[in-house]
Amino acid sequence: MRIELRNVSLQHDGKPLLFQGINLALESGEFILVQGASGVGKSSLLRLMNRLQEATSGEILIDGKLIATYEVTSLRRNIGYVQQTPIMIPGSVEDNFNFPFQFHSTGAQKLPGLDEKQMWMDTFLLEGVKLSDDAMKLSVGQKQRIALIRTLLVNPKILLCDEPTSALDQQSKEIVEDSLERLNVEHGISIVLVTHLDFTLSRANSRRFLLQPNRLEEVSVSIS
Repeated sequence: MRIELRNVSLQHDGKPLLFQGINLALESGEFILVQGASGVGKSSLLRLMNRLQEATSGEILIDGKLIATYEVTSLRRNIGYVQQTPIMIPGSVEDNFNFPFQFHSTGAQKLPGLDEKQMWMDTFLLEGVKLSDDAMKLSVGQKQRIALIRTLLVNPKILLCDEPTSALDQQSKEIVEDSLERLNVEHGISIVLVTHLDFTLSRANSRRFLLQPNRLEEVSVSIS
């Protein structure tokens, strides 16, 4: 699945233009990092890619077709979004994994089995967490990984990640970084990740961009 932004601008009602003239293409299997200071519109850029927000002007294409031509729930199954602050529903870890499958948007999909859930928990180094554990009592780092797994169980082709390590300690940050890179390299999931922090990648087919007011610039080195 390919996403392309052509000359995209965004302005919220009654506020100054957030950004304009943004061009970006995500090819299948790529890992794109978008970095920049707080408030420049990194999160909004992500939200445009699965229609959580609408562009003020310009075009967003999915596999060559305008994003507005896709049915929204189907689009969001294929383009998963993980927000900055992990939100757990009251209940067990397994309740959280099953939660997306209660809705019509995922109703046609089979509820994932125990083996699949455990596989993803092992991938994200959650060996000490049980499916029966109270999700509300997990650490922030564990909740962030549970939120990622919950999105992955719906089998998205593209994963949008909004500041996934900003609230984590160094150890949890490194685990999430490595896990996301493995998702891209070993499972072929395309990833767009926005962050104001440095983010270490060593194996992924990655590109880095710096978002500034009215400009998205590709860079060749890590931005601290």
